[in-house]
Amino acid sequence: MKGKKSVLIVTDGTKEVTKMAEDIAAALKGNKVLLKGISSFVGNDLLQAEFLFFGCKEPAPPSFKYFEDLLQHINLAGRPLGIFSPGSTEAVQYLSRLVKDSEAALFPEPFFAGNVEKWAAGVLTGV
Repeated sequence: MKGKKSVLIVTDGTKEVTKMAEDIAAALKGNKVLLKGISSFVGNDLLQAEFLFFGCKEPAPPSFKYFEDLLQHINLAGRPLGIFSPGSTEAVQYLSRLVKDSEAALFPEPFFAGNVEKWAAGVLTGV
């Protein structure tokens, strides 16, 4: 990972997902990382982000309503995106559907657990 990258991590704010997001942020040290719980997220947070990470514990959390609406009307044009959840394949499927029309470059492997450094670096490098 050469050069400083602008990274946005958005979570549902649950304890487990926030912990995962903190681990991802730590794995991306040396970059400009903005970690936002959904309650403090605003659409403008997406403007500066070159790389995106979205995580939630359960599919379609009520707190994601604004986020869902926003992602239906925004083009993320090839920006690399990693999705993560503490073990819920349904949450990962939800997040995948959520970003489908945004044209983000969805990293093919969601993160549940394991080597966060390797996975996060993979999202940034596409490998």
